[in-house]
Amino acid sequence: MNRRAFTIPWVLIILVLVAYGTSILSMRGYSETVTARELETMIEDSGNIDTVVIRTSAKNNTGTVTVVDKSGDRYQASLTDADRLAEKLDQSGVDYVVQADSGFDLSIASLLPYALMLALFVMFIRLFLGGGMGGGQNARMMNFGKSRARLNTETELTMDDVAGMVEEKNELKEVVEFLKSPQRFRDMGARIPKGIILVGAPGTGKTLLAKAVAGEARVPFYSISGSDFVEMYVGVGAARVRDMFEEAKKNSPCIIFIDEIDAVARRRGTGLGGSHDEREQTLNQMLVEMDGFSQNQGIIVMAATNRVDILDPAIMRPGRFDRKITVSRPDVAAREAILQLHAKNTRLDDDVNLKRVAQTTAGYTGADLENLLNEAAIEATMDDCPVISQRHIDDAFIKTGIGKEKRSKVISDRDKKITAYHESGHAILFHLLEDVGPVHIISIIPTGEGAAGYTMPLPDKDDSFITKGQLKHMMMAAMGGRIAEELVCDDITTGASQDIKQVTKIARSMVMQYGMSDRIGMINYDDNGDDVFLGYDIAHSKTYSNEMLSLIDNEVQALVDECYAAAKAMILEHKDVLEKSCELLIEKEKLTGEEFAALF
Repeated sequence: MNRRAFTIPWVLIILVLVAYGTSILSMRGYSETVTARELETMIEDSGNIDTVVIRTSAKNNTGTVTVVDKSGDRYQASLTDADRLAEKLDQSGVDYVVQADSGFDLSIASLLPYALMLALFVMFIRLFLGGGMGGGQNARMMNFGKSRARLNTETELTMDDVAGMVEEKNELKEVVEFLKSPQRFRDMGARIPKGIILVGAPGTGKTLLAKAVAGEARVPFYSISGSDFVEMYVGVGAARVRDMFEEAKKNSPCIIFIDEIDAVARRRGTGLGGSHDEREQTLNQMLVEMDGFSQNQGIIVMAATNRVDILDPAIMRPGRFDRKITVSRPDVAAREAILQLHAKNTRLDDDVNLKRVAQTTAGYTGADLENLLNEAAIEATMDDCPVISQRHIDDAFIKTGIGKEKRSKVISDRDKKITAYHESGHAILFHLLEDVGPVHIISIIPTGEGAAGYTMPLPDKDDSFITKGQLKHMMMAAMGGRIAEELVCDDITTGASQDIKQVTKIARSMVMQYGMSDRIGMINYDDNGDDVFLGYDIAHSKTYSNEMLSLIDNEVQALVDECYAAAKAMILEHKDVLEKSCELLIEKEKLTGEEFAALF
């Protein structure tokens, strides 16, 4: 609803109040109505009269007379002969005023507030039931059945604006060609996929990819969120689905993009008792529109989700969403390409090495990388620097990944020493273990995430598969902090709580998921990853005995003990490096990978 639609009701309310107040003021003071005989008696006693007002009708000689005595009381009487009354007043020497009445008398004026109230009521009814007040479709608050899909006929994005995702773009090339020239495919007897679902983690570029397809093909692009279909009123979502496809048919060929489709396309029959709720009706209508009784030639439905595992099987069958494209997190080469794409709009210093930035941002999505450069630009602006330097990018990386460094926080010498030994223990193992290193930065400066310090590795490659040896090295590197505390300090601290949690998670996954235990074998005992739908699978039932559970615990413990012993032996062998690193960290608070490697 626009500003005008909100302004009009308030204007009408003010008019009603003004009219009502005017009516009250105009009527105030008429305390008594008298007869013609009583009026003549008052005129004869003219000494008590203050003012007389005669109001005559324009059509005849009738009207009303108002008499105000010297005490302020008002009296009103009807007149059948106004001229006769005027003669009597002249004879009595009473001054009077004659007003010609146009016919709009006081009784009609008193009805004005009620008329305006009625108009205000009618206006609100029209506003809420879809009539609108100049705001167009957006002002129709109760027009629930209309689609909320936003039409964009001029999408400027193309495939050139999407960095990385080489395979994903190749899979969508034929969709672009079909939208440009659908008759070529029809002559061949080919049917283009009716639905394409993009699956990937948040921020990987699913929406961007869908917009690029529409921009490359130069076709209309309808965008809507899955939550826009569902309302508290039954049947509204289904009506919106029907209206959306009807609108799309008028602009065929086109693309309908549904973001977060899992909000409306969850597996049916998962409520208590298999309830037939509003979301299920919406899903049923969508199934019919995509490949049911309706024919939607030239309409391609694209959807995005990061929870494909909870979608209803019916919507994933051929003829509906018959093509699934997984949008993965970018590898190191794709991350470098994404950084170069976003860097076109920034001013980078010559010392900025985007390849090194891509190496340090393993696991980052396209949205994360865009945010990284944006934070670096903010840092440079706050420093009044003309360009973004490598230092600004490193600070932004720490800010977005770990938390803003709290340099002003006062740290005791004891805590600083413990943190220095802890982080040095991690760094030694990162340096010695090839599968997890080398070291990039070591710091004992507290961060916004509550960490007393951090050790950041610099992996030189992204591996699609993680070996058993790599997982063991991850566990060993995570144990380095606690081991260093045990070897040097008199007591252990709570600083390794997150490290212990990480080690436990890796060890359990190795035993229960990955089949990396000789005694357990290649059997998956981890069923916690499956979603529990209330009413569909009310509780998990264990598929293994208590004896097997005890054996799993023993294997996890043995794996942790093995890695702990190996990590401790490596740190003992390089205890001199541990001491040197601790002294240097206390002095400088932060070390680079090159400075730390020089200690060896």
